[in-house]
Amino acid sequence: MVTEEDVRRYREDGVVCLRQAFDPAWVKTVAAGVSRNLAEPSDYAGTLKAGEDDRGGFFDDYCNWQRIPEYRRFVYESPAGEIVGRLMESSTAIFYHEHLLIKWPGTHKRTPWHHDQPYYPVNGWQNCSLWMPLDLVPAEACVQFVAGSHRWGRWFVPRKFASEKNYPLHDSGSTPVIEGVTLEDVPPVAERPQDYEILTWDMQPGDVIAFHMLALHGADGTRMLETPRRVLATRWLGDDARFATRPWEISPTTTGGLRPGDPMACETFPTVWRM
Repeated sequence: MVTEEDVRRYREDGVVCLRQAFDPAWVKTVAAGVSRNLAEPSDYAGTLKAGEDDRGGFFDDYCNWQRIPEYRRFVYESPAGEIVGRLMESSTAIFYHEHLLIKWPGTHKRTPWHHDQPYYPVNGWQNCSLWMPLDLVPAEACVQFVAGSHRWGRWFVPRKFASEKNYPLHDSGSTPVIEGVTLEDVPPVAERPQDYEILTWDMQPGDVIAFHMLALHGADGTRMLETPRRVLATRWLGDDARFATRPWEISPTTTGGLRPGDPMACETFPTVWRM
């Protein structure tokens, strides 16, 4: 399922593409959950567009796994927990949340370059997100990664996807620091891609991209597509994950009643897999 080479690539690049990690039955199950999610969106749901001429749209919704049975089944019964546990080199896999990401055909709105961990109230090295497409996704419409960026020892201020501006600080006069590292603005990857090793892939249903929450990533729009780009991303944590505060509003806002320094495993964030 997960080879030593996969673990090495994840450790070094912060991202690895696993081919046919999920069989057609799991793809069908998740697709049914997505249909249910679209029919019954949560208060978190929203659609972004690049402007009035953007005929598509970037829809997202999250934290619905407890009310959508297909998502819940995927979390507890699919190979996902074992996959991330082995990639994280963790003895456990804790489920954090899911995130539905859909770009309809003709979407101009791109996903700005960012990394995920600053958005979350989570410190620790052992973490993994699974980006699971339900449709054929050519490389030009797929999420892209800066290889090895999770090992830079740098944290970047989270950005609003709508405006692509930095999150406002709770204390506007303060300097944001996480785990002793002063946060920086996201580097201009889109303007200078030649300065970085960019990784992306042609994807088929059943394939999945696993990536570290400090890996820089972004994605173009889907102007070239005639079909939707439906993706379910699931977020996972390992043994060393601890609840933490952030100097801005966290996303998602769910905390499970944890306090800074608490292990993340709890009723809200269940341990799904053990070695």
